[in-house]
Amino acid sequence: MKLITAIIKPFKLDEVHTALLESGIQGMTVCEVRGFGRQKGHTELYRGAEYQVDFLPKLQVQVAVADEQVELTLECLCQAGRTGKIGDGKVFVTPLDEVIRIRTGETGAAAL
Repeated sequence: MKLITAIIKPFKLDEVHTALLESGIQGMTVCEVRGFGRQKGHTELYRGAEYQVDFLPKLQVQVAVADEQVELTLECLCQAGRTGKIGDGKVFVTPLDEVIRIRTGETGAAAL
């Protein structure tokens, strides 16, 4: 089992959600986060004053999947989350040692 974490632009969430559902991948967690990478933020104007925005708004999407669904999930996230411009985000894949469904007590892949 793997935990796939994607950092994407907020306006791409609907496309990512739809792509995952159409591929049969169920369940995801979404958090609003802020950060920067190579783009290092940008400057904006507010009431005539210029100021630096260092941390840009992003969304963190987490999906727990069985090993056989990893490639499909990565493909969905990358294709649906891509704009082709700087700041599209990143995807991280981490191993999951154990998963437990609290309601039923199921463990492992059955709990996903």
